[in-house]
Amino acid sequence: MTYWLVCNPKAGDGERGREFWLAHLADAGIQNPECCDFEETGWEAQIREQDTVIIAGGDGSVNMAARLCREKGATLAILPSGTANDFARNLDLPSRPEALCELIASGTTQTVDVADYGEGIFLNVAHVGFGTLPARESGGAGKKFFGRFTYVLELLRRLGAKRGFRATIRCEKGVVSGRWLTVAVASGAFFGGGNEIPEASANDGQLDVIAVRPRPVFQLLFTFLMVRLSKRAPSRTSTIIHMKGQHCSVQTTKPKTVTADGDVVTKTPLDVTCSRGSLRVIGPTVVSTGDAGEAAAGIPDTFCH
Repeated sequence: MTYWLVCNPKAGDGERGREFWLAHLADAGIQNPECCDFEETGWEAQIREQDTVIIAGGDGSVNMAARLCREKGATLAILPSGTANDFARNLDLPSRPEALCELIASGTTQTVDVADYGEGIFLNVAHVGFGTLPARESGGAGKKFFGRFTYVLELLRRLGAKRGFRATIRCEKGVVSGRWLTVAVASGAFFGGGNEIPEASANDGQLDVIAVRPRPVFQLLFTFLMVRLSKRAPSRTSTIIHMKGQHCSVQTTKPKTVTADGDVVTKTPLDVTCSRGSLRVIGPTVVSTGDAGEAAAGIPDTFCH
């Protein structure tokens, strides 16, 4: 078995780079891993099924490593070094670098879902509409200063200026159409730097679709606050719709930009399928919030008009 260490020096504030993680990995018993980066060529062909690819970076870097690991059947390990680190939250990874490297050395694994769309994948969330703005426009000094709160600040700054877009959203159990401020299709339970989706997990075999209608800013903030405090999916609200399914599609009247795991990737229409348990990762066992049957049975109650 070979350990591969791939670091993104541009991730987060840049303080957790290769030398930082090499020292902690060595203390945990992982000596002299193969070091490389995504800009180099040739090393990907050497990955074998028994290998572990350790990625030090943000969610975009993790996405690239996940594609490689799933293709090769290798194990993915995460050293969170980005701004949002939502996939690390989905895995419930230790926050202390020492504990995290010891977990990698122990070889404890779990399997998680992967969302497939076209020729790409995502592990956290794909956005259409208002939710794409942070990935498209935030960054630079502001991103480094505010960290994950950049996403919230950017959304609040633009909230009152959007009228939304028309789209039809389809899952196995139903269809909804209307004008939307944003549509998010999530494979896990966290996005946008720690925002949690109620009743979701990274290994339940389901996609969670969150669609938000254009509303006055105070109504939106109140609804988001109520969902966050209750930790339950919204039911019969005029502002937010929460749908579940293994497959979903978003069809807009005009092509709209789609972002996935923080990067601009394509335009609508967006068709997504959840591939259950298709990626092996280092991490403690995550207990699903409910099996697929229970989730599907609850879909009609979450439809809102």
